[in-house]
Amino acid sequence: MARITASVYTSHVPAIGAALDLGKTHEPYWQPVFQGYEFGKQWLKDNQPDVIFLVYNDHATAFSLDMIPTFAIGTAAEYQPADEGWGPRPVPKVIGHPALSAHIAQSVIQQDFDLTIVNKMDVDHGLTVPLSLMCGPQDPVKGAWPCPVIPLAVNVVQYPVPSGRRCYNLGKAIAKAVASFDEDLHVQIWGTGGMSHQLQGPRAGLINKDFDNDFLDKLINDPEAAASIPHIDYVREAGSEGIELVMWLIARGAMADAAGGAKPKAVQRFYHVPASNTAVGHLILENT
Repeated sequence: MARITASVYTSHVPAIGAALDLGKTHEPYWQPVFQGYEFGKQWLKDNQPDVIFLVYNDHATAFSLDMIPTFAIGTAAEYQPADEGWGPRPVPKVIGHPALSAHIAQSVIQQDFDLTIVNKMDVDHGLTVPLSLMCGPQDPVKGAWPCPVIPLAVNVVQYPVPSGRRCYNLGKAIAKAVASFDEDLHVQIWGTGGMSHQLQGPRAGLINKDFDNDFLDKLINDPEAAASIPHIDYVREAGSEGIELVMWLIARGAMADAAGGAKPKAVQRFYHVPASNTAVGHLILENT
């Protein structure tokens, strides 16, 4: 049967993608950021999954204010990098896994979560930057990501947005769905976005190191407490875009201990500020 072997958590700052694409990774400003992902890149090579289930938020690319699904699962065979106003990122197209994604959709909906089924969409930096950080640069024509990817887009852009508890419980439902898939697959679930940042208003540029590191502590050791953080705390403490951290709770809810299993092993933890006026967080947890 399929099983979730690990969860990966990372920021998806668009400027990180630009630094990668423009060859700026060794510049003094960016070098500490990319150095923090060297472990993760080697770890992924050593622990290559059969499928990555990647939780991210769309930035008005596939969706707009005309239509905003709370949770949207991609069921397509492939996804093209989106043009976000300055051309698509020079990265390979993303290959999907229609059989597993359709199975997850069926199972999760039967567990009373309403998912929007998306058979065609482009994917923006929210999805491609994490892949670049963990996989390294890839030739957009001859290159390929290491395995199929199932995208799950979460609305954290326009209120009302899902609660941390709802996201955590969705992760549990996804884990149950994966475990019922009748094929021997190693699946990783990635939660992306965050950490503390605000892009507009008088608090633009806000970074809260204490909140971020406390969240990482909770995510590792007390995910129930992390799932209980109210929306207002994210906004007050982590900025208007800090709400993206609820997406990490989907990945955390899919780990074995959320369903009564063994506590996961933390094999990597990284935190750095600033990166384009935001905080960058990265964590890897392995099921034991």
